[in-house]
Amino acid sequence: MDEELLSLKGEVQLKTNWSTGYTTPGLRYRPRRLRASKVIRDLVAESRLYPGDFVLPLFIKEGIREKRPMKSLEGHYYLPTNGDDLINYIQTAMDLKVKSFLLFGVTSIRNRMALKAYDRDGPVQVALKHIRNELGWEPLLFTDLCMCGYTDHGHCGVIRETRRGMQVDNDETLKVYARIAVSQAEAGSDFIAPSGMMDGQVAAIRDALDSNGFSDVGIMAYATKYASSFYGPFRDVVDSAPRFGDRRGYQMDPRNKFEALKEAAIDIEEGADIIMVKPALAYLDIISLVKAHYPFVPLAAYNVSGEYSMIKVASREGIIDGRLAQLEVLTAIKRAGADIIITYSAMEVAEVLRNGYTPF
Repeated sequence: MDEELLSLKGEVQLKTNWSTGYTTPGLRYRPRRLRASKVIRDLVAESRLYPGDFVLPLFIKEGIREKRPMKSLEGHYYLPTNGDDLINYIQTAMDLKVKSFLLFGVTSIRNRMALKAYDRDGPVQVALKHIRNELGWEPLLFTDLCMCGYTDHGHCGVIRETRRGMQVDNDETLKVYARIAVSQAEAGSDFIAPSGMMDGQVAAIRDALDSNGFSDVGIMAYATKYASSFYGPFRDVVDSAPRFGDRRGYQMDPRNKFEALKEAAIDIEEGADIIMVKPALAYLDIISLVKAHYPFVPLAAYNVSGEYSMIKVASREGIIDGRLAQLEVLTAIKRAGADIIITYSAMEVAEVLRNGYTPF
């Protein structure tokens, strides 16, 4: 039995025999005509990547004077808090049109209250000041705000003994987050990026920034951050794995989908300028869902270390074409609805795009 299937615009009527799945002989529209050549495919492509979409993570390490390669993140380096290596690395990325960066601090000085996270001489704070002195305000600098890489216990907040054992004290942690945010803003951060998944963290940070004269500093909230196995290489790089227990008590359950909307709504209401889904590749459905419900808020997605490293390892073993896979993954994240992509592939893909290589 023939029925009419209207196109999205309602302009073309396609007659399809639903019992066989084949179109009738009189069909005039053939989708393959728009795939016939690369020029045509590029012309009608729905999703496109630009270097300006990317945010490149930077790992700032105390006590070194030159960049050092990372074993767990192939192609990436620990960068010193100041000096030519730090500036040259950022300048190289900017020459590729990647102008946004997310800074993480790496320190060997750790304690229960993460003092180095808000110290004016902390690795992120020193690096921010140096970058501003050398490059001004052209690079857009996001600063990760958390305690896990600065504590001796590896958790994302202040811990205390409870009837359930050692737990993160949510409200005491917010006080520390406020101090970290102000210290990062003072040093030159454009956007504070709280990643600890504490309840009320965006409101606490927004209040602290505003009351200290930093109403111009934005917040990129890790709104929907799942408890994921894909963080392994990152945790090795910054030595931030929990020394006891895990983070499932405050990061999201991978089995939950619509909870992401609740988390995003809370952060938007509390004043987040940008919201984030993390990880990205295994959570494309979440990216799509959040963007559909909050299209008016810029959405970032974090293509995390494990996702990046899988491609690197498979490419090194000759199993896949790494360059093509990176482009395909980032395109999928963009297609799902992300406006901003935080990725370790930023410079590699930007180089490919600059050279005009588009394999699709």
